[in-house]
Amino acid sequence: MDYEKEIERLKARIVECEQIIKETSVPIISSIVENTILVPVVGYAGSERFELIRSRVLEYLDKNRHVNCAVFDFTGADLDKAKDAQLNVLAIELDMLNSTLKLMGVRPISVGFNPHIVREIVSAGIQMDFESYINFRTALKVLLKEEGRSLSTI
Repeated sequence: MDYEKEIERLKARIVECEQIIKETSVPIISSIVENTILVPVVGYAGSERFELIRSRVLEYLDKNRHVNCAVFDFTGADLDKAKDAQLNVLAIELDMLNSTLKLMGVRPISVGFNPHIVREIVSAGIQMDFESYINFRTALKVLLKEEGRSLSTI
């Protein structure tokens, strides 16, 4: 067996698997609200993940210029173990994400922060200024109401 060829084949396979993970780790879902997307954030939510989220969303927006609202759902994000330094990183990353989208003319909305993480952020004195709702359903209701519609009309 030629070990060098096998190593090169496995390296290529690793690159291929990393690309698949990148593409599937940030799903972007069309919403029932016109021109709105949902981006569920599940699992790890560190700086590298936020960079990937920003990149994937910007790529999507480049191809879908009609989108004017992006809802980020943090219900499944692993934020409970965050310490003060990580909370600051979270605040910086959320601010960067929101600023980036606003520059693109897209309204960013965050949903799904649990009470524990909210208490930690507030007690750490971290200032965060963005639109947020308790869950995706509530955000949808607000967006639909702004359009003069309701969930019952869908």
